Amino acid sequence: MLCLRRSTTLLLAATCLLVCSGFSKAAFSFRTTLSLERAITCDDLNNVQQLTCDSGVISVQAALYGRADSKTCSEGWSPQQLSNTNCAQQGTTSVLKERCDGKRVCQINTNVLRTSDPCYGIYKYLDTIYTCIAEKRSVTCEGSVLNLQCDKGKVLYIHSADYGRHDQTTCSYQRPAGQVQNVQCSRASNIVAQSCNGRNSCTVSASNSVFGDPCGGTYKYLEVAYICY
Repeated sequence: MLCLRRSTTLLLAATCLLVCSGFSKAAFSFRTTLSLERAITCDDLNNVQQLTCDSGVISVQAALYGRADSKTCSEGWSPQQLSNTNCAQQGTTSVLKERCDGKRVCQINTNVLRTSDPCYGIYKYLDTIYTCIAEKRSVTCEGSVLNLQCDKGKVLYIHSADYGRHDQTTCSYQRPAGQVQNVQCSRASNIVAQSCNGRNSCTVSASNSVFGDPCGGTYKYLEVAYICY
Protein backbone atom coordinates (compact mmCIF):
# COMPACT_ATOMS: atom_id res chain seq x y z
CA MET A 1 0.00 0.00 0.00
CA LEU A 2 1.31 3.45 -0.93
CA CYS A 3 -0.28 6.73 0.03
CA LEU A 4 1.64 9.89 -0.86
CA ARG A 5 0.75 13.48 -0.13
CA ARG A 6 2.79 16.44 -1.30
CA SER A 7 2.23 20.16 -1.78
CA THR A 8 3.62 22.99 -3.88
CA THR A 9 2.85 26.67 -4.26
CA LEU A 10 4.55 27.29 -7.57
CA LEU A 11 2.33 27.63 -10.62
CA LEU A 12 5.13 26.53 -12.96
CA ALA A 13 5.92 23.48 -10.87
CA ALA A 14 2.24 22.62 -10.62
CA THR A 15 1.79 22.80 -14.38
CA CYS A 16 4.82 20.57 -14.91
CA LEU A 17 3.47 18.16 -12.29
CA LEU A 18 0.25 17.74 -14.21
CA VAL A 19 1.86 17.31 -17.61
CA CYS A 20 4.58 14.94 -16.37
CA SER A 21 2.01 12.84 -14.51
CA GLY A 22 -0.24 12.29 -17.50
CA PHE A 23 -2.75 15.04 -16.73
CA SER A 24 -2.02 16.96 -19.92
CA LYS A 25 -5.30 15.79 -21.46
CA ALA A 26 -7.32 16.68 -18.38
CA ALA A 27 -9.37 19.85 -18.21
CA PHE A 28 -7.32 21.92 -15.80
CA SER A 29 -6.80 25.64 -15.44
CA PHE A 30 -5.60 28.15 -12.86
CA ARG A 31 -7.19 31.50 -12.14
CA THR A 32 -4.31 32.29 -9.80
CA THR A 33 -1.36 30.68 -8.08
CA LEU A 34 -2.70 27.93 -5.81
CA SER A 35 -1.23 25.75 -3.11
CA LEU A 36 -1.60 22.26 -4.50
CA GLU A 37 -1.79 18.93 -2.73
CA ARG A 38 -1.20 15.57 -4.39
CA ALA A 39 -2.28 12.13 -3.18
CA ILE A 40 -1.26 8.85 -4.82
CA THR A 41 -2.79 5.52 -3.79
CA CYS A 42 -1.88 2.16 -5.31
CA ASP A 43 -4.83 0.13 -6.52
CA ASP A 44 -5.88 -2.56 -4.07
CA LEU A 45 -9.15 -3.93 -2.77
CA ASN A 46 -8.66 -2.38 0.67
CA ASN A 47 -6.64 0.75 -0.13
CA VAL A 48 -8.26 4.08 0.66
CA GLN A 49 -7.10 7.48 -0.52
CA GLN A 50 -7.59 10.34 1.93
CA LEU A 51 -7.66 13.99 0.92
CA THR A 52 -7.28 16.46 3.78
CA CYS A 53 -7.41 20.23 4.20
CA ASP A 54 -6.09 21.51 7.52
CA SER A 55 -7.72 24.85 6.72
CA GLY A 56 -10.37 25.48 4.10
CA VAL A 57 -12.14 22.84 2.03
CA ILE A 58 -11.18 20.48 -0.78
CA SER A 59 -11.40 21.43 -4.44
CA VAL A 60 -10.29 18.60 -6.75
CA GLN A 61 -8.40 19.90 -9.78
CA ALA A 62 -7.54 16.69 -11.60
CA ALA A 63 -7.54 12.95 -10.97
CA LEU A 64 -6.13 9.94 -12.80
CA TYR A 65 -7.08 6.31 -12.26
CA GLY A 66 -4.83 4.17 -14.41
CA ARG A 67 -1.13 4.52 -15.16
CA ALA A 68 0.91 7.44 -16.55
CA ASP A 69 4.46 6.15 -15.85
CA SER A 70 6.24 2.90 -15.12
CA LYS A 71 7.69 3.89 -11.71
CA THR A 72 4.70 4.89 -9.57
CA CYS A 73 3.31 1.94 -7.56
CA SER A 74 5.70 -0.43 -9.35
CA GLU A 75 7.21 -2.45 -6.51
CA GLY A 76 6.54 -6.17 -6.87
CA TRP A 77 4.97 -5.93 -10.34
CA SER A 78 6.37 -7.23 -13.61
CA PRO A 79 7.48 -4.88 -16.44
CA GLN A 80 4.57 -6.12 -18.53
CA GLN A 81 2.09 -5.05 -15.84
CA LEU A 82 3.63 -1.54 -15.88
CA SER A 83 4.10 -1.19 -19.64
CA ASN A 84 0.99 0.80 -20.61
CA THR A 85 1.65 4.38 -19.48
CA ASN A 86 -1.24 5.88 -21.41
CA CYS A 87 -3.98 4.34 -19.30
CA ALA A 88 -6.73 6.50 -17.79
CA GLN A 89 -10.27 5.76 -16.63
CA GLN A 90 -12.68 8.31 -18.08
CA GLY A 91 -14.70 10.35 -15.59
CA THR A 92 -12.31 9.94 -12.65
CA THR A 93 -12.04 13.68 -11.98
CA SER A 94 -15.84 14.03 -11.96
CA VAL A 95 -16.19 11.18 -9.44
CA LEU A 96 -13.60 12.72 -7.11
CA LYS A 97 -15.13 16.19 -7.38
CA GLU A 98 -18.63 14.89 -6.67
CA ARG A 99 -17.50 12.99 -3.58
CA CYS A 100 -14.88 15.37 -2.16
CA ASP A 101 -15.39 19.01 -3.18
CA GLY A 102 -16.39 21.21 -0.26
CA LYS A 103 -15.26 18.75 2.43
CA ARG A 104 -12.37 19.10 4.87
CA VAL A 105 -11.59 15.37 4.77
CA CYS A 106 -12.56 12.89 2.06
CA GLN A 107 -11.84 9.17 1.77
CA ILE A 108 -12.09 7.28 -1.51
CA ASN A 109 -11.76 3.53 -1.97
CA THR A 110 -10.44 2.70 -5.42
CA ASN A 111 -13.30 0.20 -5.73
CA VAL A 112 -15.65 3.04 -6.72
CA LEU A 113 -13.54 3.70 -9.82
CA ARG A 114 -13.53 0.13 -11.15
CA THR A 115 -16.66 0.58 -13.26
CA SER A 116 -14.62 -0.69 -16.23
CA ASP A 117 -10.99 -1.61 -16.96
CA PRO A 118 -9.20 1.06 -19.04
CA CYS A 119 -6.15 -1.18 -19.57
CA TYR A 120 -6.55 -4.87 -18.86
CA GLY A 121 -3.58 -6.51 -17.15
CA ILE A 122 -1.98 -3.23 -16.08
CA TYR A 123 -1.50 -2.43 -12.38
CA LYS A 124 -3.13 0.93 -11.70
CA TYR A 125 -3.16 3.71 -9.12
CA LEU A 126 -5.24 6.75 -8.18
CA ASP A 127 -3.39 10.07 -8.53
CA THR A 128 -5.32 13.12 -7.32
CA ILE A 129 -4.34 16.78 -7.37
CA TYR A 130 -6.41 19.16 -5.28
CA THR A 131 -6.26 22.50 -3.54
CA CYS A 132 -7.65 23.79 -0.25
CA ILE A 133 -9.96 26.77 -0.67
CA ALA A 134 -10.34 29.12 2.28
CA GLU A 135 -13.90 29.36 3.56
CA LYS A 136 -15.78 32.62 3.78
CA ARG A 137 -18.11 33.27 6.71
CA SER A 138 -21.25 35.34 6.85
CA VAL A 139 -23.34 36.29 9.88
CA THR A 140 -26.92 37.55 9.52
CA CYS A 141 -28.89 38.76 12.54
CA GLU A 142 -32.38 37.40 13.16
CA GLY A 143 -34.98 39.29 11.15
CA SER A 144 -32.50 40.24 8.41
CA VAL A 145 -31.77 38.59 5.06
CA LEU A 146 -28.63 36.64 4.18
CA ASN A 147 -27.29 37.75 0.80
CA LEU A 148 -24.46 35.69 -0.73
CA GLN A 149 -22.80 36.69 -3.99
CA CYS A 150 -19.91 35.16 -5.92
CA ASP A 151 -17.83 36.77 -8.63
CA LYS A 152 -18.91 36.28 -12.22
CA GLY A 153 -18.33 32.73 -13.40
CA LYS A 154 -18.23 31.24 -9.90
CA VAL A 155 -20.92 29.47 -7.89
CA LEU A 156 -21.68 28.92 -4.22
CA TYR A 157 -21.01 25.83 -2.15
CA ILE A 158 -22.36 25.93 1.42
CA HIS A 159 -20.19 24.00 3.84
CA SER A 160 -22.23 24.64 6.98
CA ALA A 161 -25.08 26.76 8.26
CA ASP A 162 -26.21 27.23 11.87
CA TYR A 163 -29.11 29.24 13.26
CA GLY A 164 -28.84 30.08 16.95
CA ARG A 165 -26.37 31.79 19.30
CA HIS A 166 -22.85 30.82 20.38
CA ASP A 167 -21.63 33.99 22.14
CA GLN A 168 -23.02 37.10 23.84
CA THR A 169 -21.48 39.68 21.49
CA THR A 170 -22.57 38.75 17.96
CA CYS A 171 -25.80 40.53 16.95
CA SER A 172 -26.17 41.98 20.45
CA TYR A 173 -26.54 45.72 19.74
CA GLN A 174 -29.36 47.24 21.81
CA ARG A 175 -30.59 43.81 22.83
CA PRO A 176 -31.63 43.14 26.46
CA ALA A 177 -29.14 40.99 28.37
CA GLY A 178 -31.72 38.22 28.70
CA GLN A 179 -31.90 37.81 24.91
CA VAL A 180 -28.17 37.11 24.50
CA GLN A 181 -27.39 35.03 27.60
CA ASN A 182 -28.12 31.59 26.12
CA VAL A 183 -24.99 30.69 24.12
CA GLN A 184 -25.82 26.98 23.89
CA CYS A 185 -28.42 27.58 21.21
CA SER A 186 -27.79 25.84 17.91
CA ARG A 187 -29.68 24.40 14.97
CA ALA A 188 -27.62 23.09 12.07
CA SER A 189 -29.56 23.32 8.83
CA ASN A 190 -29.27 22.25 5.19
CA ILE A 191 -31.84 24.85 4.09
CA VAL A 192 -29.17 27.31 2.99
CA ALA A 193 -27.34 24.62 1.02
CA GLN A 194 -30.55 23.57 -0.71
CA SER A 195 -31.29 27.18 -1.64
CA CYS A 196 -27.79 28.31 -2.64
CA ASN A 197 -25.52 25.49 -3.82
CA GLY A 198 -24.58 25.81 -7.47
CA ARG A 199 -25.94 29.34 -7.81
CA ASN A 200 -23.99 32.54 -8.37
CA SER A 201 -26.02 34.36 -5.71
CA CYS A 202 -28.86 33.70 -3.30
CA THR A 203 -30.87 35.17 -0.43
CA VAL A 204 -32.26 33.45 2.68
CA SER A 205 -34.23 35.01 5.52
CA ALA A 206 -32.69 34.54 8.99
CA SER A 207 -35.95 33.89 10.79
CA ASN A 208 -37.80 31.37 12.92
CA SER A 209 -40.30 30.90 10.11
CA VAL A 210 -37.52 29.47 7.94
CA PHE A 211 -35.37 27.58 10.48
CA GLY A 212 -37.71 27.04 13.41
CA ASP A 213 -36.94 28.35 16.91
CA PRO A 214 -34.15 26.40 18.67
CA CYS A 215 -34.30 28.61 21.81
CA GLY A 216 -37.36 30.74 22.57
CA GLY A 217 -36.62 34.19 23.99
CA THR A 218 -33.06 34.29 22.63
CA TYR A 219 -32.11 36.67 19.83
CA LYS A 220 -30.43 34.52 17.21
CA TYR A 221 -28.30 34.83 14.11
CA LEU A 222 -27.55 32.75 11.03
CA GLU A 223 -23.88 31.83 10.59
CA VAL A 224 -22.87 30.39 7.20
CA ALA A 225 -19.52 28.99 6.01
CA TYR A 226 -19.22 28.85 2.21
CA ILE A 227 -16.90 29.02 -0.75
CA CYS A 228 -17.14 30.38 -4.29
CA TYR A 229 -15.56 28.15 -6.91
